[in-house]
Amino acid sequence: MITTGPELDIAGLGAQGDGIAKTDAGPRFAAFALPGERVRVAGEGLPELVSAASPDRIAPLCLHFGTCGGCAAQHMSERLYADWKRSTIVEAFRQRGLEPEIGPLWRIAAGSRRRAMLTSRREGDRIVLGYHRRKSHDLVDIGECPVLAPAIVAQLPALRAMAAAMPERELRFTVLSTPAGLDVAVRRGGGQVKAAMIAALGRIAIEHRFARIAVDGEVVFERAAPTLSHGGIDAVPPPGAFVQAVEEAEVEMIRIVLAGVGKPRRVADLFCGLGTFALPLARLARVLAVDGDGEALAALSSAAKRARGLKPIETKVRDLFREPLSAKELEGCDAVVFDPPRAGARAQAEQLARSSVQAVVAISCDAGTLARDARILADGGYAIERVTPIDQFLFSSRVEAVAVLKRTRLAQAGDASPLPVLTGRGLG
Repeated sequence: MITTGPELDIAGLGAQGDGIAKTDAGPRFAAFALPGERVRVAGEGLPELVSAASPDRIAPLCLHFGTCGGCAAQHMSERLYADWKRSTIVEAFRQRGLEPEIGPLWRIAAGSRRRAMLTSRREGDRIVLGYHRRKSHDLVDIGECPVLAPAIVAQLPALRAMAAAMPERELRFTVLSTPAGLDVAVRRGGGQVKAAMIAALGRIAIEHRFARIAVDGEVVFERAAPTLSHGGIDAVPPPGAFVQAVEEAEVEMIRIVLAGVGKPRRVADLFCGLGTFALPLARLARVLAVDGDGEALAALSSAAKRARGLKPIETKVRDLFREPLSAKELEGCDAVVFDPPRAGARAQAEQLARSSVQAVVAISCDAGTLARDARILADGGYAIERVTPIDQFLFSSRVEAVAVLKRTRLAQAGDASPLPVLTGRGLG
């Protein structure tokens, strides 16, 4: 017997992009449904539209949309999309009791993402390469992707050829588009990298003019250094290193950071990575750059030595999650910039709240942890001047955001005491 699910009237959008309906049993979520639509939901399948489509519904750009788990919002109009993404930041701060000025969403163009993480899997004689299927461990074998830089999409067949030249059933590719060509890092889970494999990968790289190939962190081919520019300062990332996904977004983030710190004499850049912010900041002030990744810090130092006109950059390898810089160690810093992973920087924010640092610029791709850390800083005497949402993760539910905070009162004993953990959809 075939059963049909309930019909839902969609009133809003959730943090993951699902339509939300209000019911007597609480909110119900319907994937890809839009406000104003009526849908029927049955089991775990996609909802069936039983009303006229919303005027905000548009045709997706990609044939894989709805199947591929990478995108959540190709079906939204420009207006609805921008309002939804900004609202995730507004709601995260509201749940922390904060109502700062939050600017409009800073948009990026399709085809601008320069860094991708792809999975390949051998299925019989076939190599499947792409992203995970929505709510599944299966892979979608992608033939196009409107989010990625065309230079990456054009080389999908070459990446499949690389996977075919390696014996592992499953591989993880980190692909970075650089001016010198693609920089490809492959994770295969260990084991000896044999000469025949290196030769095969080298032939593919030469044919397709890749800049570099690394396997399990070991460079096996390099035609040219995969150099990136951070505020006009060149740096070569270690294989597979974190870099900002979209160059245009990085440029805007650097602009906000430089304006937000004011005119400092000394700045601490925490979770600094390759030096996205530390290198441009060194044009203004002396910089203390701290990160747990020693290879990234070595690349930062090498870039600083080659650059001209920079003030001194001191680097320090340190796990800031376990051992944040103390308020005492932050003495002498006029400003601090921090850009942690999605887990945020709670312990570091608590030390900042006890410090005398005058300006803080906090950056995060997770609205919930950014709002939590901003709440800690606000309780420690900082005022949030402005939050800028940046659409670095096009069509996904993630939003990059940059918050500029300035100290308005001196830190007091007891500031930044532990806060209760709030839970809720989208808080992280």
